[in-house]
Amino acid sequence: MGDGDERDEARLGRFIQGTLRSVGDQLSEAKRAYSDGKRAALAGLPRDEDGRARIVCRRHAERRAVSLDPVSRPDCFDADHPDCQGCVEDIRDGTVETW
Repeated sequence: MGDGDERDEARLGRFIQGTLRSVGDQLSEAKRAYSDGKRAALAGLPRDEDGRARIVCRRHAERRAVSLDPVSRPDCFDADHPDCQGCVEDIRDGTVETW
């Protein structure tokens, strides 16, 4: 077996590893988008193309696309901030401002 064969095998191994890593990343992203979309739909919120809820942040007064956790808190939620607490209450009440 020559040096060329070993280099070809090493190159093939790197290609396969890279491809498997890419497939794994795509699968993880698809699972996250599905979960985000499901939670946003259950909360009755509009969603972006990635399934994230489209809300207007009370704390920063800006439009945001956010993932929601299982109890409908945005991923930017800060338990110590009153605006964040009010945002979660609005999401649960169905009165949160959306875009």
